[in-house]
Amino acid sequence: MRFALALPTDQVHLPDEFVSGAAVAECSRHAEALGFAAVCVTDHPAPDQLWLDTGGHHALDPMVALSFAAAATERIRLLTNIYVLAYRNPFLSAKTTLSLDVLSGGRLILGVAAGYLRPEFGALGVDFDARNDLTDEAIDVIVRAWTESEVAYEGRGFRARGVTMLPRPVAQPHPPIWVGGNSLRAIRRAVERAQGWMPFPNPAAASKALKTPKIETTAELADRIAFARAYAAEIDRTDPLDICIAPLSLTHFGGGAFDPPRLLDEIAALAELGVTWAPVGFGAETRRDWCRRAEQFATDVLTPLA
Repeated sequence: MRFALALPTDQVHLPDEFVSGAAVAECSRHAEALGFAAVCVTDHPAPDQLWLDTGGHHALDPMVALSFAAAATERIRLLTNIYVLAYRNPFLSAKTTLSLDVLSGGRLILGVAAGYLRPEFGALGVDFDARNDLTDEAIDVIVRAWTESEVAYEGRGFRARGVTMLPRPVAQPHPPIWVGGNSLRAIRRAVERAQGWMPFPNPAAASKALKTPKIETTAELADRIAFARAYAAEIDRTDPLDICIAPLSLTHFGGGAFDPPRLLDEIAALAELGVTWAPVGFGAETRRDWCRRAEQFATDVLTPLA
């Protein structure tokens, strides 16, 4: 199993520590040196204040943040966890993500999802109820724009006569796309259109707000992985499917303390189910403390698994 370390760019109340080019660069270099396989960021271009006041968080633009991470590193992958495709015209998303792929030497992993924050859709002028159809459409258009010439496509609110987008991706045949979400529709989307699936631990109490089913136990995750495999067989998919989920015993995005033996046992159980990646993150008040927490995780988890 490989691990993606969340960059603390949501900590906007500590801008000198975490929300600067120097901070993103230092944190990314540290993650690479410690042996993390990727750094990851999330996507909230227009969060509303009520959501922020009740547990929501800010986020830098993911492609801009990851471009700073890319420029400061050489090998580490760049993961969006996640990028809401429905917020954007798919050709603009294709160009932005292609640019990061090319400039980083093919290190982008494009994690995407349909999104759940209705006021954010409203602020961006996007029909919330159309988000799933928009997401399916965007994935199809992006892959074609990355890989084909003279792409003609009439979509929801746009018409392409014959778009050719160059240069071609460095990652071949194109950057991997991982689909986020716990729903059966999200799983089918991943199996049909993508190279990975990104479920996330989700307590029952949060299911309504996050617009996706709960996953609280390994058994619930196993049931959904079984559905993904059965659906792959049904549609004759033979390509492997990466599965990326944070360990269920950690709080959202991995923050907080953990018990290393227990966590290693849980990681072994997840790997047995077929999980190939895990995102983790660390709460901290200073960059030094964040780096120390990352070092501790590397010592307690990455080294024993090496």
